[in-house]
Amino acid sequence: MKRIVTMFALALVLAVALLLAVIAGGNAPWYFAWMVGTTMIVLIAVSGAVLLETQEAAGPARKEESVR
Repeated sequence: MKRIVTMFALALVLAVALLLAVIAGGNAPWYFAWMVGTTMIVLIAVSGAVLLETQEAAGPARKEESVR
């Protein structure tokens, strides 16, 4: 069941990508680069925030271990 849902989700992503490509027309490469770049910036920022939060949560535990 999980594979079917994954396949439908990927099919939806493909359909949206094709729709955007048709709408963008001649400017498609520029729009594609803009969308990919924006997505990458957001993902990098979110992963950095998650890593910082994880480090801050583990901070007191690390200090207790180093004292022993």
